[in-house]
Amino acid sequence: MAEGIFIGGSDHPLWLDLAVGNRHGLIAGATGTGKTVSLRVLTEGFSAAGVPVFLADVKGDLGGLARPGEGASAILERAAALKMEWRGEGLPVVFWDVFGRQGHPVRATVSDVGPILLARMLSLNETQEGVLQVAFRYADDEGLLILDLKDLRALLSHLADNSAAVSTRYGAVASASVGAIQRALLALENQGGDAFFGEPALDLADLMLTAPDGRGAVSVLAADELLNSPRLYATVLLWMLSELFEHLPEVGDVPKPKLVFFFDEAHLLFEDTPAALVAQIEQVVRLIRSKGVGIYFVTQSPLDIPERVLGQLGHRIQHALRAFTPRDQKAVRAAAETMRANPALDTVEAILQLAKGEALVSLLDANGVPSVVQRTMIAPPASSLAVLPPDERQRLIDASPIKGRYDAVADRESAYELLVLRTNAPAEAPMRSASRPQGSGGWTRPDGSAPPAQPPSPPSEQPSPWGGHLPPRPAPRRTTDSLAEATMKSVARGLANSIGSTVGRQIARGVLGAILKR
Repeated sequence: MAEGIFIGGSDHPLWLDLAVGNRHGLIAGATGTGKTVSLRVLTEGFSAAGVPVFLADVKGDLGGLARPGEGASAILERAAALKMEWRGEGLPVVFWDVFGRQGHPVRATVSDVGPILLARMLSLNETQEGVLQVAFRYADDEGLLILDLKDLRALLSHLADNSAAVSTRYGAVASASVGAIQRALLALENQGGDAFFGEPALDLADLMLTAPDGRGAVSVLAADELLNSPRLYATVLLWMLSELFEHLPEVGDVPKPKLVFFFDEAHLLFEDTPAALVAQIEQVVRLIRSKGVGIYFVTQSPLDIPERVLGQLGHRIQHALRAFTPRDQKAVRAAAETMRANPALDTVEAILQLAKGEALVSLLDANGVPSVVQRTMIAPPASSLAVLPPDERQRLIDASPIKGRYDAVADRESAYELLVLRTNAPAEAPMRSASRPQGSGGWTRPDGSAPPAQPPSPPSEQPSPWGGHLPPRPAPRRTTDSLAEATMKSVARGLANSIGSTVGRQIARGVLGAILKR
């Protein structure tokens, strides 16, 4: 395996040391200056080193990572200029899509997301968020599972119908606030956001697969449609980050990251975000490094990232910026000031002069010390820059090691069914079971085990592009058995088991883990 990632060259080659790959980074620059190429180069390097990668495809053009590059003349000329041997090579890609159209569905239960991120997604005010907090607490006390939006709507209606008794116990629950939340939920459903909530929920171990040839799997989340709902997009990524933070063990310094997470359109994570939540995001970014996860933000300007978060990003790849307005000029100066100065280079002037495919690069060395900034020609990617045709994408989805795991929605007994029974009305939503996938085909999780397999889909002659056919295996995937297990976070898990599920739920409730308290 490689010990570093070749970024490009200036007076000498620049390599990103894998041992500090989890020290986070920033890729910034104006539209069309080459940010996506830098993202591809890092993705290919991490994957080649056996590091799984997650990234969001906001423009719909990253599916080409699965295909070898075409070797266009511009690619070959750049490779020759950098004195590097170039050959086209595709990556082991797994496709995901919240809406389930361009990849495997991504779901989380409402309980997993929690009231704080959900309130932000719904643009609730402080009073409405308080009512949502009451709803989650009531569900904990009554043993009601909140798995999907149907459960949440039923729970809110129940609180409104019993507002006098609920208000006495938990505080005022105004019908106007409940109505506002219900309208926000309706708007979210109209945008297709309800597809994100439900079961089977995403097992984050499926984002950390290793292909049979030892390369890290590249999980590509289709986000071109998701980006039409910016708050949903930001919430999905923040939820993933919080789950990684809670469930991964501490590993300290490691020879290479356990996972690298790319946040494209990073400004959406911080727009209209309460200061308390920004502070907790900053804390997670700072602490998740010790769990072997590297986070790389991709955005147009360093000003898009709060200063407290920006200070945690050790690696900087700065593409060209334009300075037509005072704010643009401020962004240029800010970008220059975030990198270690080079006496031989006017950083501010260089940012304005960079050609497409060039960048100012400052990387951490093996001791975690940033190098002086250098004007760098970024290496050409080995994967295809073209958009992946839909039929080829579907073929890769059908050959995926987790094919069938998340395809069918499971709807077990939860708050909706129990509250309907309390009113002596027949349940309208019959319980269904999720379909189960085929075998792993040689893919492995971080602990060396194969992804859990389930009853096979209809047989296909199409082999897996990552190592043979996908034979059926009988081992079932673990499911969440209760609300306590669905919402339990790593710090509270052992305590909850010892003192009971109800108290455990009350301790563990929250988003971004036990540290996210307001």
